Amino acid sequence: MESLIPTSRDITRQRDLHESRPLWADSPRISVRARPKPSAGSYDVVIVGAGISGALAAHALADGRRSVLVVDRRPPVRGSTLASTAMIQHEIDVPLHRLSVMIGSARAARAWQRSARAVERLSEIAADLDLSCGFERKKTLFLAGNAYGGRALRTETKARHEAGIAAEFLDARSLSEGYGIGRTGAILSDVSASANPAQMAAGILRAAVAHGAELVSPLEITDIRSSDSGVFLATAGGHILSARHAVFCSGYEFLEAVADASHAIVSTWALATPPGTTLPDWLKDCIVWEGADPYLYLRRTRDGRLIAGGEDEESATAFASAEKLKRKTRTIRRKVERLLGISLPEPDHAWAAPFGTTRTGLPLIGRVPGLDNVFAVMGFGGNGITFSQIAAEIVAAEIAGHGDGDADLFAFPPRRS
Repeated sequence: MESLIPTSRDITRQRDLHESRPLWADSPRISVRARPKPSAGSYDVVIVGAGISGALAAHALADGRRSVLVVDRRPPVRGSTLASTAMIQHEIDVPLHRLSVMIGSARAARAWQRSARAVERLSEIAADLDLSCGFERKKTLFLAGNAYGGRALRTETKARHEAGIAAEFLDARSLSEGYGIGRTGAILSDVSASANPAQMAAGILRAAVAHGAELVSPLEITDIRSSDSGVFLATAGGHILSARHAVFCSGYEFLEAVADASHAIVSTWALATPPGTTLPDWLKDCIVWEGADPYLYLRRTRDGRLIAGGEDEESATAFASAEKLKRKTRTIRRKVERLLGISLPEPDHAWAAPFGTTRTGLPLIGRVPGLDNVFAVMGFGGNGITFSQIAAEIVAAEIAGHGDGDADLFAFPPRRS
């Protein structure tokens, strides 16, 4: 059976992916050499999107035997990956004890366990590829806030223990003595990391190319037809590519065919202070976020910058407001100063971006309903890099024909008639 998305100038929902200038835009080693056009007309897999999701998908699929083409309408690594704050967490936006109520305790535990394994796998990839991206293993300090207080965090700690996920509850006294923070409690855990996301994506793309993947940019896909035997993709230049499988890793410019009420675009803001900012010593080892709405998150970079963000709004367009960028930056800075009991210098970078969310905090990964041999990944919330690795594993397993035991946790809902 053949499926069709009506012809238009673009089949993904195009957006300005970041406002102002993210910190990573000035990083060295983030350019990746790309071909101006494909070398062939047919491939085993075409991956649309050359950010961190597309890079990890290419890494999982490029085995020297399978022909893999990665395309992007922008230069590689210049989309939503640049806006990431790269807090690589195993913790999902929806706490485990809450997610258990929403989807059942067994499924929630599997989702959290898979997220923790993904962080471990990302650590292995960074080491195996010898990536020069500032990858560091970190602890996470999850602070009590107005949405989840000390009592809720005790419940969360118990739920994690029952799921086999290590977590230590810190009461108010321990938190104050160890970290100088005045909250009713916190959860300390080990399975997290941080990195420069642009350098990470660029390094993984280079490795995929070295293993036989082909990278083409700029190349925009404007139409798609699928059947049980393969996929045909039309380009803005009027050419047709064929593939056995297509994988859309187009970030928040998501595939129109899977737009669904369970997925929404929201706006977020972030800042970075200059290098060498005076910060508490314990921030060298921890990334921080809080159980609040809106929540604050922060981390330290190797060169002593503080990166902080949050103040999310349920709006797909608020990030584009220059006035809101100024106001949200001031708010985030004040919140960090109150939390840490310090004064921060004026940020030298501030930026805003849209990102995708779902009700459960879990991403949407897998086969697109109604489109044979087409996969998509979207709705990554605050766990973009972690969920990108899960997506790469699931899609690669599906394409290999043996499936993934956790695919059901992230599958797209059936298409509405």
